[in-house]
Amino acid sequence: MAGQTPWTDTRLRAAWARGDWGAVLREYRRAAGLSQRELEPLIGMPQPHISAIESGRRRVLTPEVQARITEGLNVPTDLTDAEHTGWAPPPELRERLAHAHTTGRADLRTANYLRDVLTQHRRAEDEGSGVPLWHVVRSQLDAVTQLLPNTSGAAADELLLLAAEHAHWLSWVAWTEHRPGDALAWLDTAHGWAIDGGHADMASWVMRVRSYYFLSSGDPVRALRTAEAARLTGGTSPAARAVAAHQAAMAAAALGERPKAKTLRDEALRLALEVPDEAERPGWLYWLDPARAQAQAAEASYACREWADAAAGLQNALPGLEAYPRDHDYYAAKLADAQRRI
Repeated sequence: MAGQTPWTDTRLRAAWARGDWGAVLREYRRAAGLSQRELEPLIGMPQPHISAIESGRRRVLTPEVQARITEGLNVPTDLTDAEHTGWAPPPELRERLAHAHTTGRADLRTANYLRDVLTQHRRAEDEGSGVPLWHVVRSQLDAVTQLLPNTSGAAADELLLLAAEHAHWLSWVAWTEHRPGDALAWLDTAHGWAIDGGHADMASWVMRVRSYYFLSSGDPVRALRTAEAARLTGGTSPAARAVAAHQAAMAAAALGERPKAKTLRDEALRLALEVPDEAERPGWLYWLDPARAQAQAAEASYACREWADAAAGLQNALPGLEAYPRDHDYYAAKLADAQRRI
């Protein structure tokens, strides 16, 4: 560990972002090469207590103990500060990409671990803000791009997809924090990496998200144009085409093109129902189950002012969305309004 802090370790940073104190102690010891006894003087805690925390038999609940661990392990300020800077993609990420696809073979165990962690972050963001996880996802993206210069072929392509997934997540958080310019910059980065790695589903998805940004900003013309580009991207899966068709339906409805919107609505539902199992869809579309597909179809009906169809569809779909409280509330509000308008 000479000259290197354990906090460069991605698994340790991910444990901190999850707020898992047992994993923080365990991963810190692994990264620093310390035993539980050797950790005692750093955090002022006896070895039996450390063992109990790591095993989950004891929880860290008081601010005093949390502060003692934070100070003792010298947690860097980029993880402890509530505010953060640097919303836009930094130049060094593009510089690393410029040296990708050269020679060599990277150990992809780290990449596979990072994909699993990003999956946890996606699901955590479903229930709250992604801002507290911003630093750890940026750190993970750094780890992915640092692997690229020593990787080639199919392994490099997989790393490019993983980098694009991280960049998309960062774009979404920037958007929710009302930073549209930075959100679009991250999307541009994600799209470029998806194209370079030959990942049509991710390239289509990024354009679909861009369309959503445009529609949310009151620009349905660009939203429809971009959603159609996403929908017509070659080599995509049914799930990717489904979400692009739904977005195109919403944009068409906003433009008053209701027959087109209803055709796209039906296409989106049909495609989504072709892949009801999560394993059949790209990882970032884990949420596109039959209940969500029906809710989106009802949302398109709502956008077309077909209030009775919208209400019926939302009423059927809502029980299947209880695992997504934020989305459940969104569709429940649509249902209440549609019922009022019938």
